[in-house]
Amino acid sequence: MPAPPTILVFDSGLGGLTVLREIVAARPDAHYTYVADDAFFPYGHHSEEQIIARVVPLIGELIDKHAPDLAVIACNTASTLVMAHLRAAYAIPFVGTVPAIKPACASSKTKRVSVLGTRGTVKREYTHGLIRDFAQGCEVTLVGSPELASLAEAALSGETVRDADIAAEIAPCFVGAADNASARTDTVVLACTHYPLLLDRLAELAPWPVDWIDPAPAIARRVVDLMGQPGDVYDGAGAEMIFTSGRPHTLSRALTPFFGGRVPA
Repeated sequence: MPAPPTILVFDSGLGGLTVLREIVAARPDAHYTYVADDAFFPYGHHSEEQIIARVVPLIGELIDKHAPDLAVIACNTASTLVMAHLRAAYAIPFVGTVPAIKPACASSKTKRVSVLGTRGTVKREYTHGLIRDFAQGCEVTLVGSPELASLAEAALSGETVRDADIAAEIAPCFVGAADNASARTDTVVLACTHYPLLLDRLAELAPWPVDWIDPAPAIARRVVDLMGQPGDVYDGAGAEMIFTSGRPHTLSRALTPFFGGRVPA
């Protein structure tokens, strides 16, 4: 039996686990290397030039060390900046993560859509270009959250995160009156892969129900488009978790569901 393909999934922290979960479900035969760039987290606190200078050579080092067949940049902030640089520099295929504005605007009934991302992502020209191209008459509200990614990481690590702190981060997404369902926000794009880690609480704390658009399933479909359908599941296909800070991960029980039941090395 041939060796399983290796897929590298890269994020600034743990948010990319929400993307990994969908990819593992689509390609359970692959070996997975998940890299969290916690030494530079959060990316939203760095300039565009700093992020490009950090990520492009780092991905090169990871390719040299792990020889992936495909790499997923599971971070909106990085993807809106580095994809062209990565594709120009390295021969392997890349899949990025960008705000799902096109499907959100296509599905919105009230034509009021909010994009919830890091401050960096919502100010990017890339994001504004997506709105110009795909808003389809929708009123799009950009919400740059300063702390939600960090709150998501804290919650996954088992720390207590107050409802009030989460509610404050998402409140600007909700435009219109709660008692007028036909003229209020009905769709929120989760433009940071960390945010689906808190999806149950986002839905619970929202002032009214909305559709939360998670890009992870679409990213998994793109991976399958590029790599093909899975072959026979290979018993030797494993997984590893790497922090760029060099610290060991101590979250095996919490991480196992994201890795398809595997315990990451």
